[in-house]
Amino acid sequence: MPSTGSGLTIGERLAMARKVAGLSQHALATRAAYSVSMVRAVEQGREPASPAFVAAAARALGIEAEELYGQPYRELLGDDGGVDGLFELRTLFAEGCYVEPLVPAPLDELDAEMRRIRQMRHTDRARQAIETMHVLLRQIYGAVREASAEEDRERAYRLLAQGYANTAQMLYRFGWLALATQALDRMELAAERSGGPHLLAHATQQRALLLMSHASYDVGERLVERSLALLEREEESEGVLALRGSAHLRGAIICARKHDETRAREHIAHARRYGARIGRQSSAYDTSFGPGNVEIHDTAVSLEVGDPWRAARDGSALDIPADVAPTRAGHHWQDVARAWVLSGEHGKALRALNKARSIAPQQTRYHPQVHETARLIALAERRKSDSIAHFTAWLGIKV
Repeated sequence: MPSTGSGLTIGERLAMARKVAGLSQHALATRAAYSVSMVRAVEQGREPASPAFVAAAARALGIEAEELYGQPYRELLGDDGGVDGLFELRTLFAEGCYVEPLVPAPLDELDAEMRRIRQMRHTDRARQAIETMHVLLRQIYGAVREASAEEDRERAYRLLAQGYANTAQMLYRFGWLALATQALDRMELAAERSGGPHLLAHATQQRALLLMSHASYDVGERLVERSLALLEREEESEGVLALRGSAHLRGAIICARKHDETRAREHIAHARRYGARIGRQSSAYDTSFGPGNVEIHDTAVSLEVGDPWRAARDGSALDIPADVAPTRAGHHWQDVARAWVLSGEHGKALRALNKARSIAPQQTRYHPQVHETARLIALAERRKSDSIAHFTAWLGIKV
């Protein structure tokens, strides 16, 4: 069985965790609500472990999903220079409600710095963005402390909520799920003090995303409905439309993982209508919502409900608008690659992975699904092409 520079395969970790728990493959399959053949295929490295499968297996075993993924990829991150600023973020979280603030820059400058951080995250430079995140957060705490007017205090809390939202998403991307949860907790606290329901609606959507890693789909679906309810009586500005559309996209993936394709497609239809009304990708509330993102999620729904051929066909034909963030476009091609592997088309899968790499190299290099997909391509193509050998070497995988 191959392993990677970051440790064992998902299948190997699954088998070890199952044995430590004293479970047979049949018992694990029953607890996780998957077939025994799927458990066996993942353990033997013949099938890619989908995010839904990993979440279900981790929940059945009583462990964190990142334990099965082997995230974060510390060795790979170390080869790339590590993640500066992570220790400082841990310290900030450990300070709890006693965060030591820094002397703040004016609110307009803090807002501009937040936009810069957000842009770095969307353009696949999350590792670099994390470096200065702790400084910005401490400065925003300083702005909260020094605010003399309620309007300025609420604006500072809005910035703080946005800061923690970005921090949570970056930590989540690299596999620090426990830290991402702490950041999300603080986002919600700041959102409650921000003077409006919009950031609270966004926070519930972020929580729903995190809960998918724990296979907590019922709670996630309720949070999507809560987000929509918070926005129900709000004036239909671009921000509100983007948040509503984003909520439906989150709901679509949750329902797809629950194997409720009808409801998932209904969510996509709602989102598509909101996307058409906006007509482009919106940056409101950091949703990156727009027509292109809707179609990307439509492909993801096909993959999640177990129709990889449709996902591969439709995803490959999708003309992604230029305004879609590189990280979103890159993730789409990662999904398409997995769909082609499941369809037995390994050459097409490799081409999709290379598209993902060209669009969002950092995200592609550290994504566990990419590692799984590339490994399966390598096992199938080892005698046909050395292109996959170059790709797996770039990922740090030894096959």
